[in-house]
Amino acid sequence: MIGDTETAALVGRDGSIDWLCLPRFDSGSCFASLLGESNHGRWQVTADDEVTSHVRRYQGKSMVLETEISTATGVVQVVDFMPPRHHHPRVVRIVRGVEGAVRMRIDLVMRFEYGYDVPWVRSTDRGVVAIAGPNALVLDSPIELTGLEMRHEGKFTVEAGEEVVFVLAWYRSHEDPPFVLDASRALRETLTFWGDWCAGVLPVHGEWEDLALRSLITLKGLTYAPTGGIVAAATTSLPESLGGVRNWDYRYCWIRDAALTLESLIASGLRGEAESWLTWLGRVAAGDPEQLQIMYGPAGERRLTELEIDWLPGYEGSSPVRIGNAAFGQFQLDVYGHLMDAIDRARSHDIAVDAVIWRIQVAIMRFLADHWSEPDDGIWEVRGPRRLFTHSKVMTWVAFDRAVRGVEVHGLEGPVDEWRVVRDAIHDEVCEKGWNADVGAFTQSYGAVELDASLLMIPIVGFLSAEDERVVRTVDAIQERLMNEGFVLRYANDRGVDGLPGREGMFLPCTLWLVGCLRLMGRLDEATAVFRRVIALVNDVGLISEEYDPVRRRLLGNFPQAFTHVGIVNASRGLTASRTANQD
Repeated sequence: MIGDTETAALVGRDGSIDWLCLPRFDSGSCFASLLGESNHGRWQVTADDEVTSHVRRYQGKSMVLETEISTATGVVQVVDFMPPRHHHPRVVRIVRGVEGAVRMRIDLVMRFEYGYDVPWVRSTDRGVVAIAGPNALVLDSPIELTGLEMRHEGKFTVEAGEEVVFVLAWYRSHEDPPFVLDASRALRETLTFWGDWCAGVLPVHGEWEDLALRSLITLKGLTYAPTGGIVAAATTSLPESLGGVRNWDYRYCWIRDAALTLESLIASGLRGEAESWLTWLGRVAAGDPEQLQIMYGPAGERRLTELEIDWLPGYEGSSPVRIGNAAFGQFQLDVYGHLMDAIDRARSHDIAVDAVIWRIQVAIMRFLADHWSEPDDGIWEVRGPRRLFTHSKVMTWVAFDRAVRGVEVHGLEGPVDEWRVVRDAIHDEVCEKGWNADVGAFTQSYGAVELDASLLMIPIVGFLSAEDERVVRTVDAIQERLMNEGFVLRYANDRGVDGLPGREGMFLPCTLWLVGCLRLMGRLDEATAVFRRVIALVNDVGLISEEYDPVRRRLLGNFPQAFTHVGIVNASRGLTASRTANQD
């Protein structure tokens, strides 16, 4: 992944940019071959001869990608990056000769709106310009590109010490093309931007410092800088099971995911990002509490209408491809708990919280007092009937508990006596109805027998102590019945609980919640073993998705996934702190 904190591109091992939406994360794509074929849009820069080896790495503490390609005749480096946004989004690709001479080729297929719109392309003294409707691209190219069957190709040779620079910029078709970029200066400024940002990260992750820093850089890269919103992933419709239908659009901001991200940002010293997210939260949560959504667009957009794109065949035939996400209209009680917990966490770390936020919180608690006992759609956005999900009720307890803390700890004003009564009532109900004595564990919903990995949050949010016998038995039951190859499944789908056919992969964020539970129980060796199992799955440049297929032994789901990277940051910090405490 390369990005400019407003959108991101995915670069394949073969030197092809297969996914890029412009100008925002959730805009239409200009390269979409990730979800189809090369004729749906891509930009490949690679050797024209057989590649004998290639090695990828990020340059230092940055999101500047460097790929070293070796052939029988020499070695080249391809440096890919997106400069921090000034006005127009740009992708820069610098080909540097290292040894000998290497013949290179470029294959450029520009398609707007998810591979559908074929642009009109013309050559200019800069390179090529492509226009279709409101979208336009200009490629500054020092080599001549030949148009062939609605794609452009070019070949060139790079010798040691030489550089060939390509810059692709998006602009609105009714405006003038952007100025020609000084690529060398842009590279220096981009490296400085990331270096300065990383300098603010606290070293609290022990032996996993480099891994955690890469995850934090990825989270920064998934932040929509103009508003502070944090998208869940850079992609849509990468499948949760190959060939399956669980293909969702994750280019939006979930309050739950972002609230969990807040913890990793604050604890890592990134207070500016935390404050920006709180400002974003204040805007999206403003208004009628009944209309609070689980997710929003990067700028706080509320209507995320879901559509199926039938002209894209999907990643390895996994269809349908979806844009938009109908889950924005779901009723999920847990989001109120995550929201209240995130704001309480910010106040506890002396993060500036606007006074209007507390007024919004009080209004939210009035709504929740009347609705906490209702069934909801649950954390996993199952598309079946609403249920009395145990996790949802636990998180409503969190909401009232953090509201009480707002008065008792932070000196704010509110009906604290009423909140205490509701908080205690929820606690009693969950312990009575969420616990199944026959199963010997808390179950997915009241009266059910199914387990659910979301219940690993019970000790993490402080609902019950990690030493509580019911927590211990629930964690053990989840390990026994929801684990495969050492990874945790969200829930067993044998009964079609989510209303969809097929199965999904092992859920990595839940596996990282298990790390947190085991750590709180004092089972550090076991927690560390589970954590090492997860981080062994990151790719060669430290990125990871949401799920894992233990049979095919490959990652699944949208990529890179903020939820998982947050779990890596929090788990590495927690394990480091517990190990240090034990040594002391």
